[in-house]
Amino acid sequence: MNSRLPRNVWITGWVSFFMDVSSEMVYPLVPLFLSSTLGVNKSVVGVIEGIAEASASLLKLFSGVLADRFGKNKLLMGMGYAISVASRPVLALATGWGMVLTARFTDRVGKGIRTAPRDAVIAASAPPERWGLAFGFQRALDTAGAVVGPAVALLVLAVWSTDYRLVFWLSIIPGLLAVALIVLFISADGPSPTIRATFSWSLRGFDRSFPGFLLVIGLFSLGNFSNAFLILKAEQVGMSPAWISGIYLAFNVVYAVVSIPGGMLADRFGKRRMIVGGFSLFAGVYAGFALAAEPWQIAALFLLYGGYMGLTDGVQRAYLATLIPEEQKATGFGLFHLVVGAAILPASLVAGLLWDHLGPAAPFWFGAGLALLSAVAFVGLSRQHPA
Repeated sequence: MNSRLPRNVWITGWVSFFMDVSSEMVYPLVPLFLSSTLGVNKSVVGVIEGIAEASASLLKLFSGVLADRFGKNKLLMGMGYAISVASRPVLALATGWGMVLTARFTDRVGKGIRTAPRDAVIAASAPPERWGLAFGFQRALDTAGAVVGPAVALLVLAVWSTDYRLVFWLSIIPGLLAVALIVLFISADGPSPTIRATFSWSLRGFDRSFPGFLLVIGLFSLGNFSNAFLILKAEQVGMSPAWISGIYLAFNVVYAVVSIPGGMLADRFGKRRMIVGGFSLFAGVYAGFALAAEPWQIAALFLLYGGYMGLTDGVQRAYLATLIPEEQKATGFGLFHLVVGAAILPASLVAGLLWDHLGPAAPFWFGAGLALLSAVAFVGLSRQHPA
């Protein structure tokens, strides 16, 4: 597999691996840290996650525009990853939810800066007929890191029960390795246009299906709230923090294993079909979370959710790449991530309010309904683009 991938795709995959080891050591524990150690309610968890993700989305567009304008993909990637690493000590030292918000905001700022340039590097480095494989490989390595991260957290918590702060400190190490890989081994930003266009809100040059795809993704994202609520659901049915880390690890194993085959299937049979199927699977999984009352049911649903992510996450980006002109790749990815991130704030706020006022099942029914609606809308809006 390695010899079939361009150098930048290969290195970018390993950068994502190490950063996700760092991130996923932390992420499954943050809602538990907030609720059990700091004693905040579910609505505050939703506010923190929503603000962090929505803020990052704005920077993804800004970073994409800069990358297309000045061709500084490597620089922006390095800055983004370094900023995320800098958030870890703030989280480890947090004594109130305000510091947790600051840490999560800083982490997401880093993600906002790095994501669009990273995706542009992948698209520029691989031929169009291999975009499904290239993005699938990056998602697979990214998610393999998300397997190792919870595994490390699980081992730490098995010895030092509920010592979340120790896990937060240890997460700094793989983050620094990710930054070092960018500095030392990302050799170029990939092919870039000789003339840098200034940013414009006009979508001239984009495929006519591009605005429709953004609308569908925005609708879907309004029901795709933070995974923190899946973790809180696991806690609500009686899972311990150590077992939650374990099942989150298993979720990411499935995600990683499915990502590359999912990308290859999309290249062969059509990205649009994979996306529609993914929306439908998401709806079924969220309906299952709404109904689940036993830990084993939650465990099975996390595995199915990993299958959904592996089949669609990289494929959505590969499909998007077919709709964007070459000279505006990073800007197009930035717009995509802007739409996704802007929806996470209202999605998480609504999820928290539904949970607090109507019960744990309500946010999952809401998400399942919007996913089905998105599948129908995508079929109608993208019919002219057979990718």
